[in-house]
Amino acid sequence: MIRELRRGVSLVRMVTRLVHITMKARDLNALGDFWAQALGWGVIVEEPGVVINIEPEGFHYPDPAAISIDMVVSAEPKTVKNRVHVDLATTSTAHQAELVARLTELGAKPVDVGQGDDASWIPMADPEGNEFCVLAPGPLVQDTGPIASVVVDCADPRAMARFWGEATDWTLLKATDESAAFRSSTGLGPYLQFLRTPDVKTVWNRVHLDVRPYADGDPDAEAARLRALGATKIELDGIGWQVFADPEGNEFCLLTPR
Repeated sequence: MIRELRRGVSLVRMVTRLVHITMKARDLNALGDFWAQALGWGVIVEEPGVVINIEPEGFHYPDPAAISIDMVVSAEPKTVKNRVHVDLATTSTAHQAELVARLTELGAKPVDVGQGDDASWIPMADPEGNEFCVLAPGPLVQDTGPIASVVVDCADPRAMARFWGEATDWTLLKATDESAAFRSSTGLGPYLQFLRTPDVKTVWNRVHLDVRPYADGDPDAEAARLRALGATKIELDGIGWQVFADPEGNEFCLLTPR
C-alpha cells in the first residue's frame, strides 16, 4: 500500500521500489563481463575498479522493466550458498539448452542445490560461484526480460510478504507457506520471490536488494518507516546511503530518492 503524507499542498509518497541488486565480485571486470554477456546487456563504469553497473543498452535508470545489477569489488571469499540469486528466462526448450551451453562457454558451471532429477530449471554458478537458475519456458516469464526473477531464501515467506509488501510499492501476487511473489506495480519486468528454505543465514549476503524512494520521497522518513515495519538499521560510516536488514536479517540498501 502506498502511504502519502501532505507537505504543504504536495503529496509525498511514503514508499520505495526495488531498483537493482548489488553483487560482490573479487574480479570486477571479469565477473561484470560474464553477466553482461549472459544477459546481453552493457557495462557502465560508475567508479573505476570499484563499482560497475550492468544494464540494458539505452536503459534509463531506474526503470521497473529491468532490475539492473550493481557490482562492487570485494576481496571477501564466497563461503556459503547465496541467499539471493537470479533466475534467467528462456523462450523455448531449445533456447534453454542454447543458453546453458553459452553460459558454460562463458565460464559457468552446473551446481547441485538439491533440485532433484525432475527439475525443469537448471541450476548453475557463475565464475565466482554465485548461484543462478536457467528456467524452462513458460507464460509467466515470456515478458520479464532476461532476468525472470530475483529470488530470496527465507524461513517465513508470509512474513517476508508482509514486510516487503509494506516496504515497497510492488504488487503481491501470492503468499503461501512455501513462497511469496511480487512484481512491479507497473506489471513490467522481473518478479521478486521469497522461497522457504531450511538454510540458516550465517554470513553477510554477497548479493542483496537495493531500494530507492521516488524523487519526492523523504529518506529520513522512509528510514523511520522501514524500522517501524521491522527493519534493523546497520550503522556504516563513509557512505551516501543507508543500510538495513529485513526481519530475517537479509541486508538491503535504502538509496537516495530519484
